[in-house]
Amino acid sequence: MTDTTYTDPNVTPPIGQAIPLGLQHVLAMFASNVTPSIIVAGAAGLAFGGEEQIYLIQMAMLFAGIATVFQTVGIGPIGARLPIMQGTSFAFVGVLAGIAATMGLGVALTACIIGGTIHFLLGAVIKNLRWLFPPLITGLVILAIGLYLIPVAIKYAAGGAADFQMAAESFGSLKHWSVALTVIVVALAVKFFTKGILSASGILIGLLAGYALAFALGMVNFAPVAGAAWITAIQPLPYGFEFNLGAVIAVTLVSIVSAIETVGDASATAKAGANRDATDEEIAGATYADGLGTAVAGVFGGLPNTSFSQNVGIVGMTGIMSRHVVTIAGLIMIVCGLVPKVGAVIASMPLPVLGGGVIVMFGMVAAAGLNVLAEEKMTRRTMIIIAVSLAFGLGLNLVPTAVQYLPGVVKTLATSAVAPTALMAIFLNLVLPKDMDA
Repeated sequence: MTDTTYTDPNVTPPIGQAIPLGLQHVLAMFASNVTPSIIVAGAAGLAFGGEEQIYLIQMAMLFAGIATVFQTVGIGPIGARLPIMQGTSFAFVGVLAGIAATMGLGVALTACIIGGTIHFLLGAVIKNLRWLFPPLITGLVILAIGLYLIPVAIKYAAGGAADFQMAAESFGSLKHWSVALTVIVVALAVKFFTKGILSASGILIGLLAGYALAFALGMVNFAPVAGAAWITAIQPLPYGFEFNLGAVIAVTLVSIVSAIETVGDASATAKAGANRDATDEEIAGATYADGLGTAVAGVFGGLPNTSFSQNVGIVGMTGIMSRHVVTIAGLIMIVCGLVPKVGAVIASMPLPVLGGGVIVMFGMVAAAGLNVLAEEKMTRRTMIIIAVSLAFGLGLNLVPTAVQYLPGVVKTLATSAVAPTALMAIFLNLVLPKDMDA
C-alpha cells in the first residue's frame, strides 16, 4: 500500500523507489516529447536523420527536462512545485509546421520565443482569463489539433510526408504498412494487457517493436548514429531571429490555450495526488514555468513546452505526489538531451515506425478533445459552435487557396487550423444567446 505521506509534494520516497518512479514518468512521455520536433523539422525540409534534425530532437529532450525542473523545483513565483512533467507540446505542431514550411525555422522559433514570453506573463492574470476558455472552447481546439495531425500520421505510416516521398513507388507499400501496424498492435496490446510501468510505456514499446522489424527489413541506417558526438554543444538562435507578426499571433493564440490546459493539469494533479484543489499560487506558478520553458527552449532551437496530461495519470495511478520524483525524471531528460547519440538513434527511426506511433498519439489527441467536449451538454447552440468552428478552421486549412488573396499575416492565421477554430469558437460562444435552446 502507498504511504499516505507521499500525498505531500515535498516528501521524497526512498531513492530505490524514486529513481524507477522517475523513469516511469520519462517512459510515459518520451515518444510524445520528441515527435513534434521530428514533424516540424520535416516540414522545414531538414534531412530525415540529418545533423539538424538530430539537434532539434536533442533540444526537445534537454528543454523538456529543464522546463520540468522549473516546474517541480521552482524559482521564486515560477513553478507549481507539484509533480508536473513538462514536454514538447503537440498543440503547436500544426501552426509551427505551417510556419516552418512557408517561412522557415527562424521565423517559427522566433515566434516561440515571443509567444513563450507572453505565455509567461499570463501567469499573473491566468485565473482571470479562465472564463473565456470553458470546456467547449478547449475541447474544440484540442479536437482540431488532433484532426489536423491525423493525415500527417497516415503519410508517415505509408512512408513519407514530403512530395518526393509520396511520389515514390514504395509509398504505401506493404512493407511500410506492416511496420506501422506492428507498432500499433504492440502498443495497444502492451497498453491494455499489462499493468504498471509496462502499460504506461505502451507507445514506446510499440515503437521499439516496429524499429526491430524495420531493422530486420533493412530499413534502418545507423550511419548517423556512428557519426554523432557523445556530448552536444547547444547553440543560441541556431536559425537566427526573424520576426513575423502573423507567426507570433498564431503561436500566442495556441499559447493561451496551452496555458489553460496547464491550469487543468495542475488542478488534476492536486486532485489525483492529494485530493485537494490547486491553489492560485500553484496555478500561476505552473503557467509561469510553462512560458519560461517555452521561451528559453526557443532561444536554443527547442519547441514550446507544456504540462503532459499522461503523467498526471501516473500520479493518480501510483498515489505518489512527490515533486522530487518528477525532478528525477527531468534530470534524466536533461542527460538524454546532452548526448547526441540518443538523438541520432531516434532520428534513425524509419518514417513508418514513427507513423504507427503517431497514428495512436494523434488519434488520442482528438479523443482527448472529444472527452473534454463530453462535459458540455449537446444543445443546439453547442452543436452550432462546434460545427461552424471546425468547418471554418479545418476547411481553410484543407483549401488554403480559398484565402490566397489575404495579406500574409492574416493568411498565416487563417490556414493554421487551430487559430481560426479557436477564434471562431470564442466569438460564437460570446455572441450567441445562452437561451437560444429555450
